Amino acid sequence: MSSVGLLYVGAVLLINGLMLLGRIPPRSAAVFNLFVGALQCVIPTAMLLQANGDAATTLSASGLYLFGFTYLYVGIVNLAGLEPQGVGWFSLFVAMAAVAYAVLSFSSHDPVFGVIWLSWAALWTLFFLVLGLGREDLNRFTGWSVTLLSIPTCSIPAFLMLTGHYRSSALTAVATAVLLAALLVVARLLSSPGRVSGVRARPVYN
Repeated sequence: MSSVGLLYVGAVLLINGLMLLGRIPPRSAAVFNLFVGALQCVIPTAMLLQANGDAATTLSASGLYLFGFTYLYVGIVNLAGLEPQGVGWFSLFVAMAAVAYAVLSFSSHDPVFGVIWLSWAALWTLFFLVLGLGREDLNRFTGWSVTLLSIPTCSIPAFLMLTGHYRSSALTAVATAVLLAALLVVARLLSSPGRVSGVRARPVYN
């Protein structure tokens, strides 16, 4: 069930990355944030209702709320024209939680998602810096990082799980880490000062 929500998290991250790059207006991006945020709250709630005290299911559901609350928060902030600092500081909490989930993934013999959780921790740290601390110099790097990592860290693993083709091993984890690191390098190159920037958008969210 959680893989269904993860599939659409990739889409909303892509939209939010393009928003930070000035390609999509914040109010336009807000609508899809509300859709995915609501989905990412309904799914873990349904999981908890069916968990019957199962610790693994409860833990999995708890991680999904991190995304659900983020996107609902972003959607409301963008639609209402509120200041983004609250989203930024909540992103710091999400980043710290993501590191804990990464450790748990490594310890539960799922190193690929350990790497993915660490990449999410890095992204949400960038959201904290941009939105919470007002580091506008990181807007484009954050936008490109979110745009490039959205599908590989969310939609692709979700699709593999939905089709029964997801595999996690030390080798695939290393390959995933190399790919994501390379994408961050590309994001840094694309956000270099020498490149022409797009339309400037108010940096609300991630």
